[in-house]
Amino acid sequence: MSKHLSHDLHKLEQRLLFLAGQVEEAVRRSITSLLERRMNLAEQVIDGDADIDRREVELEEDCLKILALHQPVASDLRFVAACLKIDNDLERIGDLASNIAERTISITAKSSTIVPGRFRDMVEIVAKMLRESIDSFVRGDAAAARRVCAEDDQVDRMNREIISQLLEKMHADPDMIDQAVELISVSKNLERIADHATNIAEDVVYLVSGDIVRHRVREATA
Repeated sequence: MSKHLSHDLHKLEQRLLFLAGQVEEAVRRSITSLLERRMNLAEQVIDGDADIDRREVELEEDCLKILALHQPVASDLRFVAACLKIDNDLERIGDLASNIAERTISITAKSSTIVPGRFRDMVEIVAKMLRESIDSFVRGDAAAARRVCAEDDQVDRMNREIISQLLEKMHADPDMIDQAVELISVSKNLERIADHATNIAEDVVYLVSGDIVRHRVREATA
């Protein structure tokens, strides 16, 4: 590997990790704003989404420049390809955190809304999946990445349970319909964050081993 390529790859990794930190913080704030009814945190997440979008575009441009200037091969090529894909997943997670923040503002305005306790369990797992998917990238740990993938089914089950509970509340009390719809949206957004964390973990497996497990991991854990 040339010295210039090594420098550019290191710079790319640092920028990706900075973006990952921003996104993880956005998710943390959006979740905290929901559970603690803190509208100011929700507004911070919404306001910060444009910066995440900007950094995502800049990082994609960096990847394309490296491909054009250095024409990397083997593990270096896998690294750039993985960064491109992870970059996109992080931006989508940022969007989903912003969606949760928007729902939180609406929910907080309705003082009668009570967030189901099952949400906390789902939130903890989703936050853990995101954190561990990023950690597995930093460490180049394919085994840890596979464990993240295995947790996705649990989040899917929780999402279905929460939606079922909220639908029951809507049938029992029509006055709860608006609030329940907002919470269903939050649950779906959390489930999608878990999906993107799984995507990141699958990209780590590819980065480390060159093995594309995007469909096989999910089939094996079904």
